[in-house]
Amino acid sequence: MMKLGILAHTFGKQPTAQLAQTIADNGFNSVQLALAKALSDVDSANGKLSPGLANEIGDQFAQRGVKIAVLGCYINPIDPDPVSRRADIDRFKEHLRYARDFGCSMVATETGGLDTYLSTHPDTYEEHAWNILRATVEEIAEEAEKWGVHAAIEPVSTHTLHTREHMVRLFEEIPSSNLGMLFDPCNLIKQHHVADQAGFLREVIETLYQRIIVIHAKDVAFNAQGKKVNPVPGAGILDYPLFFELLKQYKPHIDISLEGVTAEEAVPAAKHLREVWSSIRV
Repeated sequence: MMKLGILAHTFGKQPTAQLAQTIADNGFNSVQLALAKALSDVDSANGKLSPGLANEIGDQFAQRGVKIAVLGCYINPIDPDPVSRRADIDRFKEHLRYARDFGCSMVATETGGLDTYLSTHPDTYEEHAWNILRATVEEIAEEAEKWGVHAAIEPVSTHTLHTREHMVRLFEEIPSSNLGMLFDPCNLIKQHHVADQAGFLREVIETLYQRIIVIHAKDVAFNAQGKKVNPVPGAGILDYPLFFELLKQYKPHIDISLEGVTAEEAVPAAKHLREVWSSIRV
């Protein structure tokens, strides 16, 4: 059975019980929950979380048959402002501490824009950002180890962590078992991969599957200007039959979160993905 959830804020920012019911009514039994984006009745500012609050939120979803598969805590781990970066790191670490109380074991983030330091370090901007990212992720991984949970890092084609090779390098430089990869093929794919998309998907999954711990599902296309756009699943170029075949082969029962859709598009998009999943035999 496909473990297909959805980003909770797809349905807007609502009171916890109401949002949990909305998600269940739309046929989803798991979510990626970004507290600040999804819950209108919860103050998730730094320092406000507790086991009691996390249990209450988790219970509201569980009572409606919805599991919190992953906490979304999208910080900028390379923020040039050290005060802002410290606040972001502290926020992420707080999510890690209470993840189990929400009923999940993963907290996810991306890695900040690739050109963040282009103006200040024009010749070394990418490596400068990398060094800051590594320091941040080292600290995050150490916190994850303390609590027995996972920090899920998502590579994106325009971010500091923007290729399969960068993901391999991160795992080599930070050899923590509590560091994992959130794989969104539509975020990682670049235009030059389109000609051999099968090779791209196989290379990422076959070399990194041991570290992939959660999946995002949407679709992707490139317009005439080469800009990436995200149509509804099935209307773009992602080879979902192959992608799902590889997931079934290498990562059975992995949590998958639907994103990049509106509330109105969510149910038909999920129906399409489940049909493709069911058609794949491995």
